[in-house]
Amino acid sequence: MGFGDLKSPTGLKVLNEFLADKSYIEGYVPSQADVAVFDALSSPPSAELFHALRWYNHIKSYQKEKASLPGVKKPLGKYGPADVADSTAESKDEDDDDDIDLFGSDDEEESAAAKKLKEERVAQYEAKKSKKPALIAKSSILLDVKPWDDETDMAKLEACVRTIQMDGLLWGSSKLVPVGYGIKKLQIQCVVEDDKVGVDQLEELITAFEDLVQSMDVAAFNKI
Repeated sequence: MGFGDLKSPTGLKVLNEFLADKSYIEGYVPSQADVAVFDALSSPPSAELFHALRWYNHIKSYQKEKASLPGVKKPLGKYGPADVADSTAESKDEDDDDDIDLFGSDDEEESAAAKKLKEERVAQYEAKKSKKPALIAKSSILLDVKPWDDETDMAKLEACVRTIQMDGLLWGSSKLVPVGYGIKKLQIQCVVEDDKVGVDQLEELITAFEDLVQSMDVAAFNKI
């Protein structure tokens, strides 16, 4: 695994593709993994690599507090996408699983009675399976939304955040938490359906209020 040389166009392209559906290098909050990769860059990614540039600007806002971010910094090569060889091996394992015949070998000669019994059991299994209610995976997420300064209208900021309406998104309680120097951040709860709403979607929509919002972080993430 790894991004390769992050000072080269190839390495930056790998980083950009890796961050296409992720907010951070590891997990749902900024960590020492982000610090390690950030420090390996010689300059900000170009505007064409917008996923990497979004992540770079976000992590840059933590430079004063990067030493206190969670996690243990590992060698740079430990971060990034999995090797093609690993993916191939995994794909081969899945193919092997697909080859398993749960009902016996087709090469064996079966009597008409045995075939009928097998068909009945398959039909019973499918009928039983179809009656099971589909489980909807949900998560409870606590978001930290940071303003630019102490002059930001926090009531307006919260109102803007709550205007974001999506199928599978439900806003909950909120409060203002002091950060320092008179600045307060908005801490707001939401419940999402995992198949419909992602953290990256929320971050893009919230940070789109760029006159009010400096950044958005996940303070807590729990499956329901």
